[in-house]
Amino acid sequence: MTETTAASVLYEERGAVALVTLNRPHTLNSFTREMHQTLRDALDRAEAAPHIRALVLTGAGRGFCAGLDLSELDFTPGPGLLERADPGPVIEDAFNPTTRRLQSLGLPTVVAINGVAAGAGASIAMACDIAVAAPGASFVQAFSKIGLIPDAGGSWLLVERLGLARAMALAMTGDKLMADKALEWGLIWQVAEDPVAAALALADKLAAMPTKALVATRHLLRDAGTRTLAAHLDVERDTQSALGKTHDYMEGVTAFLQKRAPQFKGE
Repeated sequence: MTETTAASVLYEERGAVALVTLNRPHTLNSFTREMHQTLRDALDRAEAAPHIRALVLTGAGRGFCAGLDLSELDFTPGPGLLERADPGPVIEDAFNPTTRRLQSLGLPTVVAINGVAAGAGASIAMACDIAVAAPGASFVQAFSKIGLIPDAGGSWLLVERLGLARAMALAMTGDKLMADKALEWGLIWQVAEDPVAAALALADKLAAMPTKALVATRHLLRDAGTRTLAAHLDVERDTQSALGKTHDYMEGVTAFLQKRAPQFKGE
C-alpha cells in the first residue's frame, strides 16, 4: 500500500518495513522547509505503527538529495539581503530537527542512495544507520563551493565515518566521492545495482531482530567517542540491565537454550 503524505514525500508500508521516498525529482529532491516537516511526519508515523520494525529512506528519480533548495532563501537585492539570505534559520528550523529525528528514531534505518547525495543531502544519508548505494551514486560536500561549511551534522558525521584526513579533504575541496570509493573508505555498507531492493532486504532482516537492542546499539556506538572507556562501561552495564527486562532478551536466550529460531517482537 502506497500513500502520499504530501507531494514531496511518499510513504509506503511493505510488511514490517516503512519505505519513505523523497519525492521532488525535478530538483534532485532538494529540501524545502515543508518537505522537512513532511519527512518528520512520515518518520513519526512509522515509529507509531506497532507493526513497523525498520525503515528505508530513498529518493525518487536520478538523485537521492541535493541538500537545500536555494529558493528557500531570498537573494533579491535590496535592504535586509544579509538577513534574508542567512542559511542559519533554515538549518535551525528544518535540517537540524531532521538529523536529530533520524538519530532518535525508535527503528533501525537503512538509506538507499540511488544517485547524488550532495551538501546536506549527504548529511541526511549519513544520519541513517546503514547505507546502501547504487554503483553510480556519489557524495559531494558542495558547501565550500558556495562559501559555507558542512551542516545538518555533516562536519561531525564525516569525521566520525572517515577520519579527519579524508573528511578534511572532502569538505575543503568539494570533490565527488563515488560509491566504490565510499565503500572502500567505510562511508557506506554496500554497493548494489538496485539499492532500494537491497535496502529493503536488509531492512526486512533488521525488522525480524530485537528492535530495542538495535536502537540501543546505535546510541552506544554513536556516543562512544564522547566518553572515556570507564564511563562507557557504566553505560553499557546500565543499557544491558534495561534490555534484560525486555521480551526479546528473554525470547532470545530461551530460543538459544531450546535450539530454535527466536520470535522477536520488538518489545
